[in-house]
Parts: sequence; structure tokens; C-alpha cells
Amino acid sequence: MSTGTDPLAPLAELPGVSESVAEVRKAVDRLYGHRVMRRRAAEVTAESAIRGARASAALAGADWPLEEVRRRSDFSAGPDERTVGGALRISAEAGQLLSVWRTSPLQVLARLHLLAAGDGAESAGRPRRGDEPAEELFPVELAPAEGVAAPTGPAAAAPADLPGAELAAAPSGQEVAARLDQLAQLLAARAGTVGSGVPALVVAAVVHGELLALRPFASHNGLVARAAQRIVLIAEGLDPKAICPAEVGLVELGTAAYRGALAGYLSGTPDGVARWIRHCGLALQLGVRESTAVCEAMQRGMV
Repeated sequence: MSTGTDPLAPLAELPGVSESVAEVRKAVDRLYGHRVMRRRAAEVTAESAIRGARASAALAGADWPLEEVRRRSDFSAGPDERTVGGALRISAEAGQLLSVWRTSPLQVLARLHLLAAGDGAESAGRPRRGDEPAEELFPVELAPAEGVAAPTGPAAAAPADLPGAELAAAPSGQEVAARLDQLAQLLAARAGTVGSGVPALVVAAVVHGELLALRPFASHNGLVARAAQRIVLIAEGLDPKAICPAEVGLVELGTAAYRGALAGYLSGTPDGVARWIRHCGLALQLGVRESTAVCEAMQRGMV
């Protein structure tokens, strides 16, 4: 087994990242220690899955109320229905892909896209080729949720100060193939690194950011990237029961902040990458807050 340095280790030392990691860890540990988790953990996981799927679909342009997502049974009628259906399918299967993720992350990404696009969709599960274009990442603007106070602390400062930032065009299919291979090699190198100590938040944010940067598929790249982040958080042991829906936090912070943080990541500068990791941390803390509220409702007998 290799004892080399984890290639992601330097990112954990970027400004504000260690504080963000500590705050996320504290919030997640508090949620896992909630008394409801001793008896009804599976229900909290199921509720997190549907809320995360609803939020991811909203970021992809299908902003449905949670109760509408619960009520529907047919998700084939139109584009919004198919988007919500794809998000639900991904959410239902993501936890079953852990063993494959550890050995073949590209196979998992193809599966996630197949789930998102549907079996009959053209190019489902296949990365873009040549000059094949990718759909817009942020088809709708979601404003920050009213009355939602973002978590405070050193890591919460300036999660994204580029709210109107324009994102660079998606790379060509040829570049996508090369960079997907690089991502797979990076993850494989991490798997062979003993005791690197690189936080799960950092790994998840990098996978999330790289997939949004590459937009490897012709469609549904946001759904795939957010699902991949969730898989990493499970696989890395930060959220093994998948009860922390970071997608909910991304919606609450708004798409302008999401786009701005991503622009920071795409800049490749230390401050920009740190900003992106902190934004992912804030979203995860808000996801923890969402599931904590679910636990409290269960404890009061309201769910």
C-alpha cells in the first residue's frame, strides 16, 4: 500500500477550509447524536433522500413543492416531470453504488446519468463526444430562501462574492474524456494513500466542482455532480447514513451564490477554490439543519 501524500492534501490548508471542515463535522456529529437517530434512522435517511432529490431537481429547473414530489407517481409527462423523476431515481440508488465507486467512479457516473436521463434518452450514460454541447447548468434563478440565516463562524465569511459571474463554456468532448480519466486516477491515488487525513468535505467539493466544470454529459450534469458529492460524503464516512442533504442547502443559498462559488473554483486560484469548498460546507450545514428539523418533528410525533 502506498504511503504517499494525498494529492488533495494542500486544499485542506486553504484559507477558511479547516474552519469549515470543523464546523461541518460538529454539525453532522450533533445530528447523528440526536435521539431520534437511535430508533428511526432509516426514516430520516428516506426523508433526506426525497428532500435532496427535490432540491437537486429545483436547481436543474424543476422547482416543485415537496408535497407535489410526494404526490406524483408519473414522471414522464414533460421536461420538469422527467427532471424530478431522474433526481428521485438517482437519490434512491446512490447509496447502492458505493462499492463500485471505490473501484470504478466513471462507471458510477455513467450509471447516474442513465438514471437521470432515463433508459430511452439519447446518449444516456455516455459522455459527450467531439463538439457535442452541454445543457445550461443553471436554467433558473433561485433566490436565497427568505428568513434563512446562514451558519455563522470564520468559515462562513464570503462563501461567494461573484454572484453575477459568467461561467466558461464547457470543454470539448475530447478534453472531457482526458479530464475524466484524470479525475478517476486522482480518486484511485487517494484510495491507495494511507492515513492522508484529507477531510471528506474537501474530497466531495472537488468531485462536485470538477463535474460541474467538465459537464461531461449532454444533459443533467448538475444532478450527476450533486449525486456524486453525496456518494463521496457517504464513502468517506462523514455522512454514512446519507442524512445530510447538501442539495437543500444549495437551494437555500440561491443559484447566484452557487454560480459565483463555482466561478471561484473554475478560476483555479487558492482563494477561489477555498471559496468553493466553504460554499459546499455551508450548504451541507444547512442540509444538516433541515434533517435536524425532521428529527425534531419526528420526536414531537408530527411525522
